Amino acid sequence: MSNIGRSSPAGAPGNPPAWPGAGRAWYALSILVIAFNFSFMDRIIIALLVEPIKQDLAITDFGIGLLQGLAFAIFYALVGIPIGWLADRHSRRNIITAGIFLWSLMTAACGLAKSFFTLFLMRVGVGVGEAALSPSAYSMIADLFPREKLGRALGVYQAGALFGAGIAFLAGGIVIKILSAMGSVDFPVIGLMKPWQMAFMVVGLPGVLIALLMLTVKEPARRGKLEGHDDGIPLRQVAGYVKTNGRLFASLFAGFALMAVPLTTFITWVPAYMSRVHDYTRADSGFTLGLILVIFSPAGVCFGGWLIDKLHHRGYTDATFRVGLLSAAMLLPLVFFSTMLTNSSVTIVLLCPFVFFASMPIAAAPATLQLFVPNQMRAQLSALWMLALNILSTTAGPTLVGFITEYVLHDEMAVGASVALVNCLSILLAGLLIWSAMQPFKRVRQLQ
Repeated sequence: MSNIGRSSPAGAPGNPPAWPGAGRAWYALSILVIAFNFSFMDRIIIALLVEPIKQDLAITDFGIGLLQGLAFAIFYALVGIPIGWLADRHSRRNIITAGIFLWSLMTAACGLAKSFFTLFLMRVGVGVGEAALSPSAYSMIADLFPREKLGRALGVYQAGALFGAGIAFLAGGIVIKILSAMGSVDFPVIGLMKPWQMAFMVVGLPGVLIALLMLTVKEPARRGKLEGHDDGIPLRQVAGYVKTNGRLFASLFAGFALMAVPLTTFITWVPAYMSRVHDYTRADSGFTLGLILVIFSPAGVCFGGWLIDKLHHRGYTDATFRVGLLSAAMLLPLVFFSTMLTNSSVTIVLLCPFVFFASMPIAAAPATLQLFVPNQMRAQLSALWMLALNILSTTAGPTLVGFITEYVLHDEMAVGASVALVNCLSILLAGLLIWSAMQPFKRVRQLQ
């Protein structure tokens, strides 16, 4: 077990395979970005449909929090671990393709929901399908791009998700406006469908075409494999590796997962805040917030990836952690004020840097893993990272906001205060955890 801890993932002994050509690498990355884009569109379209879903299915804010958080995130995270185990042994491309098919069909099926329970089950299906993407994609990207380009490549990939979130708000607002004008439609076999139900269908079904597009990507050769483990590293040895480096993994995962809470609450609850406090329509909220996400989120995550590569070039082995701490320092005052004001113009102005700095460290945790984890563990530990990310950000963030609004403040108009409270606590704790992970990371790198 200790040998695994000291092995370098940079390349196995002997002659490592040549890096793929730039054209092939960027083509593969572009398809992965499109897939991630669609996954986020399917994941967060529900945020624009909160009010009609609450009305038609008689769901509370806490129930909506469960649909946006628990229903999706827990199953997304739990099935990610066995999927990661498969991705470390079999074709990552084929696993991603199957996942795209599943989540697209399940998103469309959300439009058939007639109760909280059936919508909950459909959201579980979306989570299971999307669990196939990122652990496999992180592993593929590390085999497509050399280390000096890895931060930017992962930054571009992560930007795809946030661009997708912005497009979901922009396009979702337009789709909802068109469908609302149409009113309910009586379809053969399916029956009467309301605008919010048709929105799920319109967003979900095009993903089937993306799954077919994924089949055009060629599986890259694995590099950084440990000798004697061509068939994969046994799960007990993976668990031993995690235990040996327990402090590093715990602080790394928890710290960067908590850093993602503000962006998650922006996507899941700020539309409701804009609607309730600032009297924005669903279409106007989708357009405004979507524009902010499309511009400032990809800019933030790409800047963060560029900064990681720049700091690495200057000799800072802990570059990913430094980017996380810088983001936390810049973000803290923004998350406090952004959703506490009644002036809509000032709120919109503050939400722009809020999204930029919240997006900046998103590529940092997966980039860190690819730097020191052996190839045959990358997808599994990336899945473990996704478990932490979803429990702490996607589950705790949206669910806590709904819980505080409903059961602590007892006022749905106080949703902005709930968002601010959850975000401030998350950022403070995230900064402490990221700082505490820096020393154990340096020690692990020195042993490699």
